[in-house]
Amino acid sequence: MDEAGGGAAAAPDDAAGPRFLCDAMLGGLSRWLRGAGYDATFEHGIDDGELVRLAQRTGRVLLSSDAGVFERRPLRTAAVRGLYVPRGLRPMEQAGFVLRELGLPVRDPRCMACGGALAAAPKDAVRGAVPAVVVERYDEFWRCERCGKVLWKGSHWEGIVAGVAAGVAAAAAGAGAAAAAPSPGLAKTARLR
Repeated sequence: MDEAGGGAAAAPDDAAGPRFLCDAMLGGLSRWLRGAGYDATFEHGIDDGELVRLAQRTGRVLLSSDAGVFERRPLRTAAVRGLYVPRGLRPMEQAGFVLRELGLPVRDPRCMACGGALAAAPKDAVRGAVPAVVVERYDEFWRCERCGKVLWKGSHWEGIVAGVAAGVAAAAAGAGAAAAAPSPGLAKTARLR
């Protein structure tokens, strides 16, 4: 699979479920949420106040491991929906935690680079966009509707599916002490339901 970084345009929740905005500490989580079928983006180097304002403007659910973010008025008053993600979890375990806490199923994956939806692409349409050996070896291809990247079910795909399943299983098992309740003093809205 071809992967690269990038942000995502925002919109309210759609049939695919909520759209997420991860803080800079959760960039890996954003990729695993995409693998689980959800539109997720992250902002590196953004001030906490601007991060909260961005979540409010875009209607995205704010995910953070910074308890201080949840003390901001828009989160305390539920003007911004958010979920505290415990520290100490690996990104795939974080994804499992988010899915478990919000009662979300694993869906068909989205582009791991940008979060765009994947559409089936005929083999002939991807020639020249992927190495010739890939076109010879695989029959099914998908193109991201947002960034145009071409993907196929190679070894990376299997690893992503296995990683998401492992993260969900770890979260369901409690993932140890790190998956305990959020830090004391967080507003109830920090645990989005």
